[in-house]
Parts: sequence; C-alpha cells; structure tokens
Amino acid sequence: MELLSQHGAFGGWQRFYRHESTEIGLPMKFALFLPPEPKALLVYLAGLTCTEETFTMKAGAQQMAAELGLALLMPDTSPRGANAPGEADAWDFGVGAGFYLDATQEPWAKHWRMESYLMYELLPLVQREFSLPAERTGIFGHSMGGHGALTLALRHPGVFRSLSAFAPICAPMQCPWGVKAFTGYLGEDRDAWPAHDASALMQAQASVPYPGGILVDQGLADKFLVEQLHPAAFEEACSLVGQPLTLRRHEGYDHGYYFIASFVDEHLKHHAAQLIG
Repeated sequence: MELLSQHGAFGGWQRFYRHESTEIGLPMKFALFLPPEPKALLVYLAGLTCTEETFTMKAGAQQMAAELGLALLMPDTSPRGANAPGEADAWDFGVGAGFYLDATQEPWAKHWRMESYLMYELLPLVQREFSLPAERTGIFGHSMGGHGALTLALRHPGVFRSLSAFAPICAPMQCPWGVKAFTGYLGEDRDAWPAHDASALMQAQASVPYPGGILVDQGLADKFLVEQLHPAAFEEACSLVGQPLTLRRHEGYDHGYYFIASFVDEHLKHHAAQLIG
C-alpha cells in the first residue's frame, strides 16, 4: 500500500491509499479513517459518479466515528484506466461503473471484479494491516453503493454483522440503471440477475439474515425514487422472510450528500450498537 496523504481528524487519522490490485488488475485507491481507539470496522460503498473521496469529504462522519470507535473504509467505486470501450459511461449512469459485482461479459470481465476485490482482497488486507477485528465488521452505502451493501451482505453470510443503506437501488432488475448494468456485465440471460438483486436475494433467504435489524433511509424528494430505487420491493421482501427493517421516508430530502450528512450519525450508531454493543 502506498500512503498518498494523511490528515489529523478528531484525534485520529484520515488517510488515502493506493495499491496494486490483483483482483482488478489495475491500481485502486481507498480512504481509511482510523479513530483514536478502533473497536470495529465499517465499510461504506459510494454511488454512481463517486470516488473514495466523496463520502470521506462530504458526509461529515469522522467525528461520530471517532467517538464510537468505528474505523471507516471507503473504497473507490469502480476500476479506473482500463480504457475499455464505454468506460466513460460510468459518469453517465451506465455500464462502466463498478456496481459491486464481478462481470462475466466482455470487455468488462477482466477488470470489473468489484465483488471479489472488496470481499477477498481489500477487506482482508485492511483488517490484517490495521489489526481490525473481522468479527466486528459492518457495511453500508448509498444508491449504487446501497445496492452493493445490501447484496454483498446477503451474498456473503457471516462476513458482516450490521447493515444499512441510504437511498439504495433495491430492485435493479426493475430499474433502468440496473437493467443496463446487468445486461452489460452479466449478459442477456436474466437467470443470472437475481443473484445480484437485493430484493430477490432477501426473498430467497431461508432464515432471517440480520436479526438485529437493517436500517434504510430514503428521501421523498429524491428524483430517482420512483423510477430507479424501489424501496417498497425490498420492504416487501423483508416482510416475507421476517427480516426486521426500519425504512424511514423523509419529506424534503433528495438523493445527495446533504441528505446523507443529515442522518449519517444515526447510521453509525446503528452499526456501533450491533458491532460493539
């Protein structure tokens, strides 16, 4: 790991790193906030058009994280510099963004391996290098990253002990962003799609995966709510399997980081209660 910069913050350190990823096959960046006394690790997955800097600089999470003893890991959202055809579409809400899965279709299959990168490379690396307890790890995210948090938490039982999301893409098989990404990354055969759809994954659970409860916040002034996000589908899936879900709908809040900053402390406390007690 190459330390790019570090900044004192609330008695701890906000650091930015770069490393050569074997899973992605390209250099990847991530941000890590280390509180004065780290007790647990919380992974945050950002949304479309974002980088490892977005949540780090806009959410204002470090003060509460320091008080609670939560280390915060903020990876980049997508591979960079592969020069794949259409890669720039990541900035146009399309294929090219990471979507936190492993692509099976060309030209994406070689580098677009965000699920394997996060689960088998970055997370173990950070836990090991910074002596952060694997058994006290949670995950949350926003929009595309909310989709990633929900799906990775359900696809990898036992890895994460706590889960929450801001305005997640809850049913990507039913929305334009998801259909475009899944078609590009997973192919036209829709039989492969439910394994990366949070609502479908939840509905297929044989038992309650997060008995301590899942927290989701959604702004009702979010311009993407009706067409892209479908929180009611996830709510229904949780109800079917008995998964405790707190889905809070907020008047006047949109899809941006003013919304996230308004409720991030409550998400951190949600995770700390389940990870630390």
